[in-house]
Amino acid sequence: MTRTNGERTPAYPSSPKQRQRYARMLRAAAHLGAVHGLEGMQMHDVARRSGVAIATLYRYFPSKPHLFAAVLHDQVRRLDAGSPLPPQGAGPVEAVSELLTGASRQLFEQPLLALAMLQSNNVSHVGDGDPARRTDEIVADLILRMAGVSDPCDQDRRVVRILEQAWYGLLTTVLYERSTAEAAQEGIRLACRLLLGPVLCERRS
Repeated sequence: MTRTNGERTPAYPSSPKQRQRYARMLRAAAHLGAVHGLEGMQMHDVARRSGVAIATLYRYFPSKPHLFAAVLHDQVRRLDAGSPLPPQGAGPVEAVSELLTGASRQLFEQPLLALAMLQSNNVSHVGDGDPARRTDEIVADLILRMAGVSDPCDQDRRVVRILEQAWYGLLTTVLYERSTAEAAQEGIRLACRLLLGPVLCERRS
């Protein structure tokens, strides 16, 4: 049976039972995506592993990109919840560097899943039709919080958006095997110094 091309608006869980089922589908997709990647994973296998009907899976996730974008959104929300404050003793640039390099290390541990999530995030944004913030907005707010910026202006947000894109780009160079993880981590630290450093100095002046 031919399935939707992904244009239909995904449903969003509203009851506790629906949220539990939604979480099971995300866990199943993360597990299977880490083994098979975006192209190799089958939606029927996700439905079977999470104990839901295939129609239920497609109701929430009209396509595999929708599903992996939701997995990324869930992981970013967990990162946000687990990083409430900058680490003690770290300056703002160092705090953001540690945040992004630490998240990168976790992504590199499951490269097929990481690549599936980043590929999907480019074509299917979670947060447009549900109460949650978009994935990129959560990351941007987390970077600003780690940098100690509580009242960001438009320029602050533009700079953080550029940093976010630089981070995604460096991640993909590793996941496509065009660079080493070590080189990407150094690139992330350099991007933080070059982009955030002048902005934070300007705010303090």
